[in-house]
Amino acid sequence: MTRLAFVGGGNMARSLIGGLLKTGFPASAIHVAEPQAAQRDALSHDFGIATYATGVAAVTDADVVVLAVKPQVMPALREELGDAFRRQRPLLISIAAGVRLDQLERWFGALPIVRAMPNTPALIGAGATALVANARVSPSQRALAQHILDAVGLTRWLEDERLMDTVTALSGSGPAYFFALTEALEDAAVAQGLDREIARALAAQTCLGAGRMLCESGESATELRRRVTSPNGTTQAALESLAADGFSRIVARAVAAATRRGEQLAKSLDDPETPAR
Repeated sequence: MTRLAFVGGGNMARSLIGGLLKTGFPASAIHVAEPQAAQRDALSHDFGIATYATGVAAVTDADVVVLAVKPQVMPALREELGDAFRRQRPLLISIAAGVRLDQLERWFGALPIVRAMPNTPALIGAGATALVANARVSPSQRALAQHILDAVGLTRWLEDERLMDTVTALSGSGPAYFFALTEALEDAAVAQGLDREIARALAAQTCLGAGRMLCESGESATELRRRVTSPNGTTQAALESLAADGFSRIVARAVAAATRRGEQLAKSLDDPETPAR
């Protein structure tokens, strides 16, 4: 039985734990380190899992450790968990945005490490996660990491870690772009005289339906857009207006800006100290 430890018991950890339990993963094999007592109590109550105030207690004898903390917390974990990791040599799965594999290796040693970038829809089991592994991850560990992240949605592997910043800009930040578009649709409809509650409901359901069509139809976004666009109709008029305002260029610039920011955040975590043994 795989022994799984989470360092950090926030929303993403809760989502992964809940998803894993639904797949039949035993609660007795899951341990969580969470400094906040209220969150520890909630995790124990909701999932029947063991919780601890410190990371060392949670990761003891773990086969897999999921680092579910904010990026800025990562360097501090080296002091608390570095020795334990080098003794046990677990598979590390980091879901901290922007933290590179080489940084994790420098902090925690020459371990098998998977870097994962889930997004917030994972909280409802509809996430999109990209993963990348270092050379020490075995095929079985790769499959195990994918199984853990599959519990909250779709997963895809990258072979080039440099693309992870693009993934962060696409699917990691992407829900915010979607929400901004939905807000704009709602506001535009209200400006045309529609009741706010009706506009909000129709905008949200329209986006939900369009997303489901894209995921479930097997067709590309280009083809679905073509099918819904009648010549000289209302949709064509709207799309021509978007094109005239540079819609594609606006999106491309936004994704490029998010990608650059991801690179900057990773660099800000670089530690000049001696690499871990």
